[in-house]
Amino acid sequence: MKSLRLGITMGCPVGIGPEIILKALNQKKDLIERCLIIGDINILNYTKKLLNLDLKIVEVDSPEHIITNKVNVISVTRLDINQLKLGKPNKITGKASYTYIKKAIEFALSKKICAIVTAPISKIGLKYASINFPGHTEILAHFSNTKKYAMMLAGKKLKVVLVTIHAPLKEVPKLISKEKIIDLLSLINLSFKIDMGIKEPKIAVCGLNPHAGENGMFGQEEIEIIEPAIKNAQKMGINAKGPFPPDTIFYRAVNGEFDVVLCQYHDQGLIPLKLLHFKDGVNVTLGLPFIRTSVDHGTAYDISGKNLADPTSLIEASYMAWNMAKNRKII
Repeated sequence: MKSLRLGITMGCPVGIGPEIILKALNQKKDLIERCLIIGDINILNYTKKLLNLDLKIVEVDSPEHIITNKVNVISVTRLDINQLKLGKPNKITGKASYTYIKKAIEFALSKKICAIVTAPISKIGLKYASINFPGHTEILAHFSNTKKYAMMLAGKKLKVVLVTIHAPLKEVPKLISKEKIIDLLSLINLSFKIDMGIKEPKIAVCGLNPHAGENGMFGQEEIEIIEPAIKNAQKMGINAKGPFPPDTIFYRAVNGEFDVVLCQYHDQGLIPLKLLHFKDGVNVTLGLPFIRTSVDHGTAYDISGKNLADPTSLIEASYMAWNMAKNRKII
C-alpha cells in the first residue's frame, strides 16, 4: 500500500501559489514523493516554463493513481493562461481557488490524502466569484462541519494562538470571554498532544493590559476573565499558566519554558512571531477533523510571475503537516 500524500492546493492561479509550490519541490526533492498538487495543470506547466525549472509534471485522476518520481497534479480546472493576467484576480481565478480547496477537503475527509497544505488565496478573488467566505479557515470549517477551531501561527522557536483575530483594538475587550479562553486552552492542549506529540503541553496565557493589569491598576480583564479561565482549565488537567505580562512572556517561551502562547489579540501574537519567523512561519488550523497547514503570507500579486517569491513558508508548512501526520499515525 502506498503512503498517503499531502494535498497541496494551488491557491489563486494568478498569485504566487504556483511559483512557490514548484520552487519548493525543486529545492526539496523529497517533497516530490510526499505531495500531490490540487490545482491546474496548464498554470503549473506555464509556471514551470516561466521559472525554467527541470521538473517532470504529470496529471493523475486520483490520489490512488500516483506516479513515482514525478510532480503529480490533479487538475481541477484547465484555465487558459492567455485569458488571464498574472497579479490580476477575477471571477474565474476566485472560483478556481475555491474549487481546489473543496476538492482537497473531499480527499481529506475520505482519507485519500494525509493532510491539506494551502497556497494563498485572496478575499478579493472570492468576492469577484460571489463566494461568501472571508478565507481558507472558514471554508475548511464549513465543509468539515467544524464548530470550534483556532488559528495558530508557528515556527521552530515560537508558536502562538489568538483569542481574537481581525478585530479593532477597541472591540477586543468585549470579544474576550472566560468560555472562549477555556475552549481555546482545551483545543490547544488536545492538538499539541495529538499533532505535536507533546504529552503535557505547557501553555502560557498573555494578559490583555500592560503588566497583565498590575492587580487591576491598568484594567480588570485579567482578574475578571483571564485568570478565572486559566484556573478552570487547570482543574480540567490542562497545564496552562498566566496571565503573564505580554512584554516578557515571549522571551520565556522562545527559551523553552512554554510550548505555545495564547494571545488576546492579533498584533500581540503576530509581532513577536513574525519578528522571529517572517519567512518560515506556518499557519495551522487547530480543531479540524484533518490536518491543515498553510503559508503565513498572501498572494503577493505585485510580484506574481517575476520569479521573486520565496517558497520557505510553504516548505515549512509541508514538513510540519508531514510530521503532524506522523504523530497522528496516518502515515
